Amino acid sequence: MSEAGLTHIDPLGRARMVDVTPKDPTHRRAIARCKVFMKPETTAMVASNAVNKGDVLGASRIAGIQAAKRTAELIPLCHPLLVGSVYINFTLGDDYVEVESQVETFDRTGVEMEAMTACAISALTIYDMCKSTDRSMIIGELALWEKVGGKSGTWKRPGGTLSEDFDL
Repeated sequence: MSEAGLTHIDPLGRARMVDVTPKDPTHRRAIARCKVFMKPETTAMVASNAVNKGDVLGASRIAGIQAAKRTAELIPLCHPLLVGSVYINFTLGDDYVEVESQVETFDRTGVEMEAMTACAISALTIYDMCKSTDRSMIIGELALWEKVGGKSGTWKRPGGTLSEDFDL
């Protein structure tokens, strides 16, 4: 941390990007999840590939991969990273689609923001693809579930669900 105690503020109070050049590159991985809540009829249409705009999950997967690679362009003080891999997976429930992203790199800083961005953009793409059918959809529960690598090592979300963590 800086002398002022804030890592992204210089001694004059200006925003700055943290200097990661002295750090050694290591393997980094992050997993994030979110859900797109929707009417059961909409989930059924996604599952059967019956949405008018086309392959919802295919488009969402591509959008998430692109988003992970462009995170530093979207989040002001985020470092540009060479993203090694991005996986976007889906779990369909009765009234939701859960999006899970896993991002890996070998670099000086972690990929938590890349995983979160991939998840969010994947979810937004699902919304965009399905909005003509169901405008009542809600995107929620975006959270980091695991990160591996770096000085702080491994972190996993305690408990099994966000509702356990936050009384949702």
